[in-house]
Amino acid sequence: MPLAGSTSASSSVPQPTTAANRWWADPVESGSAAGFGVYLHVPFCHHRCGYCDFATDAVGDRDDNEALFARYVSALRVDLGRQVAAGRRALAPTDGRDRTDDAWPTVTSIFLGGGTPTLLPPQLCAAVVRSVFDELDVAADAEVTVECNPETAGEALFAALVDVGVTRISMGAQSFTPSVLATLERRHTRERPVEAVRQARAAGIGGINLDLIFGTPGETDDDWRDTLTSVLAAGTDHVSAYALTIHDSTPFGRAIGRGVMRHPDDDVQADRFAIAREVLGGGGFEHYEVSNWALGSGNRSRHNVLYWRHGDYLAVGVGAHGHLAGRRWWSTRSTSRYLDAVESGRSPVAGSEELDLDQRAHERLLLGLRLREGLHPADAPPPDPMALEDAMDAGLVTTACGRLQCTEDGWFLLDEAVSRLLP
Repeated sequence: MPLAGSTSASSSVPQPTTAANRWWADPVESGSAAGFGVYLHVPFCHHRCGYCDFATDAVGDRDDNEALFARYVSALRVDLGRQVAAGRRALAPTDGRDRTDDAWPTVTSIFLGGGTPTLLPPQLCAAVVRSVFDELDVAADAEVTVECNPETAGEALFAALVDVGVTRISMGAQSFTPSVLATLERRHTRERPVEAVRQARAAGIGGINLDLIFGTPGETDDDWRDTLTSVLAAGTDHVSAYALTIHDSTPFGRAIGRGVMRHPDDDVQADRFAIAREVLGGGGFEHYEVSNWALGSGNRSRHNVLYWRHGDYLAVGVGAHGHLAGRRWWSTRSTSRYLDAVESGRSPVAGSEELDLDQRAHERLLLGLRLREGLHPADAPPPDPMALEDAMDAGLVTTACGRLQCTEDGWFLLDEAVSRLLP
């Protein structure tokens, strides 16, 4: 079905490839050449952490959770089925820039995120993953990731996920320091992530990421080093480490506004980032993206690389965002409105936007330069020579074998780097 408030692109006439748009129309690694993903969102959490700004629904121990979870999974499956049945042209841009047919490409990555997807019973969590295999052609070597929290994951869950083809989990450990976990309102102990990693490995999960947060008020350098060394000892093959970001609309944001919580210190966070590079690098991890490290290129997050390569992906579920050939759309962030829309046969899409070629160029650079190897020269608009020289003189970007790359300093000033390249 077409996006809410949009028109179908089936009548548009694709524009011919020219020297000016070849980077978009015929990419080598980015865009349509980056693969095709499906993102599915489960909004439920037991408790909404004070720093969280995601589309979540705190359900605690309500008596009706079992029925709510089953109802949501049913709606999620229906939503995916309708998007697939409508075909690619229903989601494609209407400006005629893209040669979009109606057939869906083979799925190269699936990501079930949240929220806490593993708050669902194992059979329902597995059913969400299985729905993609039921509706679309999934590559034999596709990466299939499920997010989990240490306290909602165990042997039964991991076994059910392996049975439906899950190859990777992304676990929200955040910290191994009890006082930091308490500040972040996390419910697990410092020991639980290590045990969950062991259980996942024993079940046959091949790839394991641990999510970390640094710069929490009250955290010390020693706390952060201890967390990183605990990660190395846990036997994971991927680490995502993010500076604590405060949004005004969250409990943390309001607490800072009232003066009862200190705002994270930018200099402290920069120091913690340097410690992460030192410790993880010393443990053999490749720093391949601004916030991500992997034990070798084979352990990179393929689904996230798809995002950074400006690729295409379907979006299913509350608050989910999708992208196809320069058009983005997003579903309502309200669980009740999402369920009402899907169950009444309406689209749950709350909005969409279509990027012009200049906006696509900006986004291609902003995303692609997050990766250490940067962009293939055929995948970005040729920069003005003077603008490129200016950005290089400022120490923000460099070139190697024709590839445009950010420097270490440029990663921290990415917006400025892109603005210099596209004045």
